[in-house]
Amino acid sequence: MAGTRLQAVRKQLGYSAEEVIRMLLHRADALALPVMSAASMKTKMSRWENGREAVSAQYQRLFRDVYGRTNEELGFPPEQDDNDADELIARISVARSVDAGMIELFSQQVENARHVDRRFGGVVLLDQLRSTIKQIEELLTFSTAQGHREALAGVLTEASALAGWEALDRAAFNQSWDHHERAKAAAHQAQSPTLLAHATAQQAFILIDLGQVHGAVELLASARTLADHAAPSLLRAWLAAAHGEGLAAAGHRDEALRAFDAADALVPADPVDPALPFLFLADSHLARWRGHALARLGEPDAIDQLSHTLPRVPADFIRGKTGLLVDLAVAYAAAGDREAALTYSREAKRLANQIKSDRQRRRLSRLILPGSADTA
Repeated sequence: MAGTRLQAVRKQLGYSAEEVIRMLLHRADALALPVMSAASMKTKMSRWENGREAVSAQYQRLFRDVYGRTNEELGFPPEQDDNDADELIARISVARSVDAGMIELFSQQVENARHVDRRFGGVVLLDQLRSTIKQIEELLTFSTAQGHREALAGVLTEASALAGWEALDRAAFNQSWDHHERAKAAAHQAQSPTLLAHATAQQAFILIDLGQVHGAVELLASARTLADHAAPSLLRAWLAAAHGEGLAAAGHRDEALRAFDAADALVPADPVDPALPFLFLADSHLARWRGHALARLGEPDAIDQLSHTLPRVPADFIRGKTGLLVDLAVAYAAAGDREAALTYSREAKRLANQIKSDRQRRRLSRLILPGSADTA
């Protein structure tokens, strides 16, 4: 019998069945869900992956969490909605009650998700964010009041962009693209060029990861155009740095470094803006970003830049630290230092496994160590 989408996702992510069982059990324990033993699950995994037995709703939830995929991407039936008349009336009633307080509640949920995401990764959040996005979309769909639609659409943009970034970190490229498309559509509803420019630029990182670097550079240039001189300087600095990464990925060294110089010049004295909570350029973040670009370009300065930045990464930015360690492994490998490359790749792998960053695991799987054809 042919394999299923469930099996295909596991193989795409490079997990063994035993690793997945451990992750399922760990996630079930975190959620206090009663599940079968590891031995029983081993038998079930085989039956599930070969389509001999349907996956129950409880285990569908666990698979969504550990793989960062939707029911559709895993080959499960769509999540059921209650579409009867009473439910529709209830939805319209709720939509009519949207006020500034409810919008602030959704906004705070997204902000809390950001804090959890950068420390623990998307494994505990992606499915929850999809539920939040669905709620906000329903409110926009069924709302008949115009007063708060733009603000609600703005929250939907931020939630979708964050979900798109988490999906990219789980190497769920199609899902990430869809989230960013929703973010851009919501930004139009919010009438916010700022949010549109950010979502557009962030979407370009999907293209970079897929090797479509020239398309990414074009998209990043377009995002910078969207944010004209009236946009906050913090956003323009972030967009310049994002453009710099795209140019580095395309091998355009001088243009990339000029873009980072522009970002340096644009960063305000206080690079924290409550109106732009999704942008991080304070402390070590811009320096880390430049180091990443230097490592992409194979520049000798990358090692000094990244080594100087590493101890300055805030403790709660685990994903950022993971990426920096991968960059150091890449930089040392390019310099021919096998032992240093191995040291940093092992630490990066430990953190990537801890936060389930399939994006960084994917980068590590492609790292060629000096002195052999072996990967890290």
